[in-house]
Amino acid sequence: MQKFDEMYAMLPFDGSDVREHYKRYAQWLSKQPPDVMQARRAEAEMIFRRVGITFAVYGAKDEGGAGNERLIPFDLIPRIIPAHEWANMQQGLVQRVTALNRFIHDVYHGQDIIRAGIVPADLILNNAQYRPEMAGVHVPQDIYAHIAGIDIVRAPDAQGNGEYYVLEDNLRVPSGVSYMLENRKMMMRLFPELFSLHKVAPVAHYPDMLLETLRASAPATADEPTVVVLTPGMHNSAYFEHAFLAQQMGVELVEGQDLVVKDKFVYMRTTRGLQRVDVIYRRVDDDFLDPQVFRPNSTLGCYGLMEAYRAGNVGICNAVGTGVADDKSVYPYVPEMIRFYLGEEPILKNVPTWMCRKPDDLQHVLANLKDLVVKEVHGAGGYGMLIGPAATQAEIEDFRRALIANPSGYIAQPTLSLSSCPTYVESGIAPRHIDLRPFVLSGREVQMVAGGLTRVALQEGSLVVNSSQGGGTKDTWVLGEGRSTAPMTQSQTLGGMTQTQGGF
Repeated sequence: MQKFDEMYAMLPFDGSDVREHYKRYAQWLSKQPPDVMQARRAEAEMIFRRVGITFAVYGAKDEGGAGNERLIPFDLIPRIIPAHEWANMQQGLVQRVTALNRFIHDVYHGQDIIRAGIVPADLILNNAQYRPEMAGVHVPQDIYAHIAGIDIVRAPDAQGNGEYYVLEDNLRVPSGVSYMLENRKMMMRLFPELFSLHKVAPVAHYPDMLLETLRASAPATADEPTVVVLTPGMHNSAYFEHAFLAQQMGVELVEGQDLVVKDKFVYMRTTRGLQRVDVIYRRVDDDFLDPQVFRPNSTLGCYGLMEAYRAGNVGICNAVGTGVADDKSVYPYVPEMIRFYLGEEPILKNVPTWMCRKPDDLQHVLANLKDLVVKEVHGAGGYGMLIGPAATQAEIEDFRRALIANPSGYIAQPTLSLSSCPTYVESGIAPRHIDLRPFVLSGREVQMVAGGLTRVALQEGSLVVNSSQGGGTKDTWVLGEGRSTAPMTQSQTLGGMTQTQGGF
């Protein structure tokens, strides 16, 4: 299987054949004493731990029954993307997210794409993420996925050149953007000299862009919209991110118990009484949002919230029912959505996918399990997945039984040779597989910061980058032309509120 490394043109690498956009960095790295870099790694870990940049792993319980809090390992070697590659990727992301938003609106209104025979009706109407409660509901600007996290991988083509593919569309409550922001702050704190050598596109303005996007989804009657971040609470795996984004945007972080609905309007309880809420950036799944409509035993949402939402008195981001478009069984149809709604050819490719709900596809998958990656259509976090080449015979046979019992619950894809990037490991620097999650914001316009969250599979040979399964992260640099000349005015205080624009 061919390999593609982001930094080196040849593997195994020996410091030669450095790609053009990495040359300046490689020269700098070659001059760094190993003990200095080791000290920087230790410093990064200490700061992340002190600031509390952690996530909880469910199922791993300590003696007190609380979730196991872990640091996401941070690697010092950045993933660098040249400007022309990012420009093409950005164009493809805008196109894809625009089509997905058109699709979700269509699903809950005219269902033109179903009537045209492009997407099967049962795939949508029997989908666990389809919310009939949203049928005919108007949402501001017809936008459903205000925040999208699109997972992109790179793999070599027949000529050995790296080609980008979309692996997944995360449209419900995509997470990880806080790590993108904190990784950048960390790199600027540890290696300020690197940012005078490179013209790195900034990411610090993401919270401002996010707030602008959220305000754009407010009811038309709200002149100065009040925005809140709705969290399930401190035991959620992404609680740090919820608190961080609320802090960065200067808005309240609330739990379901802090909200109340009166006369189809949403209010939050404050020390000064009830205050109207216009936009809810929810980090809670649909099922838990409103016990009146969804799970009656949920304590994470607010009773009557859907009534206020359907009345047009509050914006919810992402919209309820958005998950119908990020279901893995819907993913194979996205290129057709782009052609149907936009009349354009897809800029970013899908990974070839077999839909096990189709009898012929199922037979192919069952015959080739040892060579394929098989995923649950509703799975997340790298769980509920079979990586055939790395699986034991017993695991393959277990998955075979699950597939036969519920074929519509799975898709399969070829095992891609994901691109690698040099990474610090115990033995020194070695290639490790990576992916990229850019965050696409849809409000009055579709926009994003240049970069995203690069995740790295720290185990040798592993293709699983998820933090819950031992993955780490890297800073992602999108380069402009020439050297950076802007002063470093970005705050280097980890986890803090103070951020100024410029320099990165």
